[in-house]
Amino acid sequence: MGEWDLLGRLLDKVQSHSTVIGKVWLTVLFVFRILVLCTGAEKVWGDEQSDFVCNTQQPGCENVCYDQAFPISHVRFWVLQIIAVATPKLLYLGHVLHVIHVEKKVKERMKKQAELDDKAGLYLSKAFKVPKYTKSNGKISIRGRLLRSYVLHLMAKIALEALFVVGQYFLYGFTLHTRYVCTRFPCPHTVDCFVSRPTEKSVIIWFMLVSAVVSLLLGVVELFYLCVKAVKECVARRQDYTVTPVTPPFSERKAFKSRYEKFQNSSNLEMELRGQNRDNVGEVHI
Repeated sequence: MGEWDLLGRLLDKVQSHSTVIGKVWLTVLFVFRILVLCTGAEKVWGDEQSDFVCNTQQPGCENVCYDQAFPISHVRFWVLQIIAVATPKLLYLGHVLHVIHVEKKVKERMKKQAELDDKAGLYLSKAFKVPKYTKSNGKISIRGRLLRSYVLHLMAKIALEALFVVGQYFLYGFTLHTRYVCTRFPCPHTVDCFVSRPTEKSVIIWFMLVSAVVSLLLGVVELFYLCVKAVKECVARRQDYTVTPVTPPFSERKAFKSRYEKFQNSSNLEMELRGQNRDNVGEVHI
């Protein structure tokens, strides 16, 4: 369990910068996957190779048949799955920490500007953007670049989760068979090999499979939740923008702007002609 402490500490930092569904996903990852993998699966699969017995005495045949039955150990496969699924989350954490660091520097510069006189502070404040991701309580507002980063990490996590579920099916299916028939070299003939505790191992296989499917569904639901939330915010911003008689629609504003430019150009031309006429009159009087 000690080797998972570093991953647990890193994912615990991500929890404060995730949505509610993302926090539920982390709970499923820790409790139903990492904890079960460490406490139950590793002990059950401890005798997978030593108790893999084949009805032959041919040297090397048993090892070859074991490699055919289990191209990769279930436990190692699940370890790779958890690490791969958690990697996009850690990359998102790196982006969040970078944004927090940048906005912390901006706040420090704005604090120094506030100590200057009003004119200098007003001039220098235009050079920096006001922090928009970090709130006053220290939490992160998921929008803008962070929202895009969060959506990308969700899509990567969903793709990896689905890829590992499909890979598990093609490697050794979802049920552990009691007997494996092997015909590989150097076995002299068809060999029957037997696995220890197949029923108990099948139960854990299905438990880990259900946990992976639940994590996959949580990722899809979270992605849908973020899309609906973004659409609602966009609609709310459009409703806040009210068109008054003073503010015509965009098409009318564009036409008005073109007419205004033509009028302005004709006025400038008329003023230039008047100025030339005055100059000519002045020359005649002289």
